[in-house]
Amino acid sequence: MSTPPPPVPGLPLADDGYPAPSGVARRPAGAAESVRANRRWWDAAAPAYLAEHGADLGDVDFLWCPEGLREGEARLLGDVAGRRVLEVGCGSAPCARWLRRAGAEVVALDLSGGMLARAAELNRATGIDVPLVQADVGALPLADGSVDVACSAYGGLPFVSDVEGALAEVARVLRPGGRFVASVNHPLRWPFPDSPDPEDLRVVSSYFDRRPYVETGEDGSTVYVEHHRTVGDWVRAVVGAGLVLEDLLEPEWTPGRTQEWGQWSPERGALVPGTLVLACSRP
Repeated sequence: MSTPPPPVPGLPLADDGYPAPSGVARRPAGAAESVRANRRWWDAAAPAYLAEHGADLGDVDFLWCPEGLREGEARLLGDVAGRRVLEVGCGSAPCARWLRRAGAEVVALDLSGGMLARAAELNRATGIDVPLVQADVGALPLADGSVDVACSAYGGLPFVSDVEGALAEVARVLRPGGRFVASVNHPLRWPFPDSPDPEDLRVVSSYFDRRPYVETGEDGSTVYVEHHRTVGDWVRAVVGAGLVLEDLLEPEWTPGRTQEWGQWSPERGALVPGTLVLACSRP
């Protein structure tokens, strides 16, 4: 893989290259605040994130989750050859390039210009040129019924305030009979500390506390927002958007996989789920 671009100026960075918050809270955060903060955070964090996880994500690969589930084996999207596919929250777009190599006509969308800059570099490096669009999933710049398949591999939904509206947008652009599959943080991870050590599996907050996790900068501005929803909330959001929920998957840790991602680890993955996959269709 080529070297990631230099960090985006604007947010102070910690020694690990990620934006360094001055404050952390659990409090309400609306749509505009979430979009503004997360665009800025991911622009600044893109180099560090891709330096840490880029080798696991690959340049042309489709990894659904830290547990190691890959589309090549899971086939959650079905046969994509000849299909028009929208990827929501594409990041550096390895999934989109994998889909293009599998014969799909792909549109890759992300909120972060920093991530899309890296995606454009990798398009050139791999010779797989997928269209890249900077946009918010809450206002997709696509026509009604214009895609056959939509997917999102940890791609934005956990950071969206109005997830019902976002899913309604996905349903709008799907053709009748179209498929949507998304992986998100498993809601069960929220009550526990953000640690890969199974010894830290102790409840420190309420599963039912739906207040977002919010980081602020030195000036008090919001720099990062992540939203928590219960399993039931996700089900109601999918159904409320007019989609049919066909399956809920909780991937188990792939045997032999040693890669850690934050609190995701082989030891912890053997005990509790870390990812929830929503498999849906538009009637």
